[in-house]
Amino acid sequence: MATKIKFGTDGWRAIIADEFTVENVARVAYATAQWLKKSDWNSKIALGHDCRFAGELFAETVAKVLLHEGIEVLMSKGFVSTPMISLAANQLGCGLGVILTASHNPPSYNGYKLKAHYGGPLTPELVQEIEDIIPESLPFDYKSVDLSQFEKSGKLEIVDFETRYIQHIEKNFDLEAIRKSGLNLVYDAMYGAGQNVIRRILPDVQLLHCDYNPSFMGQAPEPIQKNLQELERYIISKGNIHCALATDGDADRIGLYNGKGEFIDSHHIILLLLHYLVSNKGMSGKVVTAFSTTPRVKKLAEHYGLDYEVVKIGFKYIAGIMVDEDVLIGGEESGGIAVKGHIPERDGIWMGLIIWEYMAKSGKTLDQLIEEVYAIVGAFKFERNDLHLTEEKKQAIVAKCSNNEYKQFGKYTVSEVGTIDGWKFFFDDNRWMMIRASGTEPVLRTYAEAPTLEEVREILKVTEETICK
Repeated sequence: MATKIKFGTDGWRAIIADEFTVENVARVAYATAQWLKKSDWNSKIALGHDCRFAGELFAETVAKVLLHEGIEVLMSKGFVSTPMISLAANQLGCGLGVILTASHNPPSYNGYKLKAHYGGPLTPELVQEIEDIIPESLPFDYKSVDLSQFEKSGKLEIVDFETRYIQHIEKNFDLEAIRKSGLNLVYDAMYGAGQNVIRRILPDVQLLHCDYNPSFMGQAPEPIQKNLQELERYIISKGNIHCALATDGDADRIGLYNGKGEFIDSHHIILLLLHYLVSNKGMSGKVVTAFSTTPRVKKLAEHYGLDYEVVKIGFKYIAGIMVDEDVLIGGEESGGIAVKGHIPERDGIWMGLIIWEYMAKSGKTLDQLIEEVYAIVGAFKFERNDLHLTEEKKQAIVAKCSNNEYKQFGKYTVSEVGTIDGWKFFFDDNRWMMIRASGTEPVLRTYAEAPTLEEVREILKVTEETICK
């Protein structure tokens, strides 16, 4: 019996050569083609792959299936980022975009993401429709499809998505202001698909891990502090860095450091972006954040008189609102952020460039800009701790959360519990902790916010002691 393929929070992901095989990828591609042909969207797909093992093989497999089924294909030669495919789908009149990537997952994984014609994630309802028609096997031999014949006929076109993306950046940013600012900047691609962009647009920026290495040196390419220790040490050793940007494997998530080598989490980045776009750019619109994001975003939105909405975790929920409503910014704790004026898609490089432009034009340090935000919402710290457990233990903790069994974590008494997606335990106005199970790994994520980093870590420690005993 064929493997049951299930799309998670952000696409289908599985371990390469286990469940992520050419046969299973072909099955998903076939369902994608059948769905697109029945829709009223253009029967054309922008297709690409990131830096993971066998990306080209998997992309060619998808192309063969799509072309056989009458879908026109625009395909990259070499790796591309997720935002490049989303932008191409939007700009080039494609019904869908497909990117073979497992984003921030460990190097043993690969994945399949679906993008819509508007340049963002396909909505969960439509993804489910595609998932529901994945066949047990294909009714033809996809391996015998000759791509060269389709290229000659014009049904397959090789497109330089990276250059198109860079041209889009050049139209929307004052890159000259950044170049002439005197800022010493660093970019860490984490061996991911964004590695060529910064060197092409800002050649003076110092680069880390901007090489092709599909093993990612054995580390999950997720731009969080524990994975960016080499970048942190680099900043501290140099002593003259103003800001460092990091992006994940497919360059749709952002990580940020100040000049002191301190990690700046996504809550602060969202607040900085919102503050800049409203106070400096004069922009407006709704603010949408995922459930795990700090409530201080709501406070800043209210300060500027903007509507605010909280949604389930998964950028596709934010993107759906961005497509239908006037949204200024949408963001997640995990580093996925989108803003008005671009596509409704997470884009780590785009967000980093806004921050660098903000610094260049204001003449202020990142810390000074954060202090401006603190003057409105108050100072705070945040940290996340991923608990690697057995699936059995993970499910037991989830069951206790569902049954509302947790009333106390050490000295912290629960005053309120939010349950939009996971469990958010509020202790008071300045302190909260959240528990949420990963949908793709045997991992339980715990999050905490408090006035100081020491207290954040204390909350995470007593949380682990309470739920793992």
